[in-house]
Amino acid sequence: MAGIRIDGVEKKFGQATALARIDLDIPDGEFLALLGPSGCGKTTLLRIIAGLETATAGQVFIGDRNVTELQPRQRGIAMVFQNYAVFPHMTVFENVAFGLRMRGAEDAEVKAQVARAAELLHITPYLDRYPAKLSGGQRQRVAVARALAVRPSVLLMDEPLSNLDALLRLEMRTELKAVLAQSGATTIYVTHDQTEAMGLADRIAVMHKGVIEQIDRPQALYERPATRFVGGFLGSPPMNFLDLPVRAGVVELDGFRAAAPGTDRIIAGVRAEDVEIADSGLPFDVRVAEPLGAMLLLSGAVAGQTMRVAARPDMLISAGQRLYLRPDPARIVWIDPATERAVRAAA
Repeated sequence: MAGIRIDGVEKKFGQATALARIDLDIPDGEFLALLGPSGCGKTTLLRIIAGLETATAGQVFIGDRNVTELQPRQRGIAMVFQNYAVFPHMTVFENVAFGLRMRGAEDAEVKAQVARAAELLHITPYLDRYPAKLSGGQRQRVAVARALAVRPSVLLMDEPLSNLDALLRLEMRTELKAVLAQSGATTIYVTHDQTEAMGLADRIAVMHKGVIEQIDRPQALYERPATRFVGGFLGSPPMNFLDLPVRAGVVELDGFRAAAPGTDRIIAGVRAEDVEIADSGLPFDVRVAEPLGAMLLLSGAVAGQTMRVAARPDMLISAGQRLYLRPDPARIVWIDPATERAVRAAA
């Protein structure tokens, strides 16, 4: 197997910058998710690693090899695409065996590796079928099995579950995590779905406008985002942001008081679940109450600013009520309004 190192990779399309100096080190065997909205550069970075796109500047290393100038077939990688890319005129067996045949594998090895990959992905009963006779989830399993059959040192996956319905996506995510843990391949997984990234990855690199805003373990990103963008992109519902005045190192508003950095104004980043409904505190006017099973999601306003609160599902709360909120001061992420980066509160 092999780790991946990205040194100063940049990509421009004419005058537009798609990637602005990306430095990234992915240890051998790690599952890294590239997470971000459409147009953030995550697929461009994946294609540069694969050799399907040429970097404007910078280098790509797989293991101890500089692969920047190598063709995709020389890089020791396998790739799974969003649209499955299975061959309709081939059976499942032939699809899974394709990469092995292209590498000149002997028949005995082909049969053994196809059988191993098919068992991992639960497609053994379908080896004699053609893709037209399979469901979308089964076709995606075939695409993953084909990639794993060649025992790649690096597996690159470009939004492989985005074409599946919600329930099937959940089932495939669970299976995929177990399969890739067994394979041991270093995996880079591109997605715009933060739930997928949180559930699958060892680490997540959150991308925005061609740069990596933050890279860390999923829970660390969720609890301590480094920027306003990361806090707002991760989580469902996303983090609340309240623009508040600071006086003498303290935020004080309608009965709520907390030590805060800054000398004028500060943005308080607060997760919906880190707010207590109390007898006193921040006045909160409920606009919408949504029963979501595990929680009652309340949307409303604090000091004229939108806020969402996760209440217990058994609470009898409806639109039009006034409640009082107490955010947990230890869970607040303080963000500088000028830089939109997290800052530490005074001790």
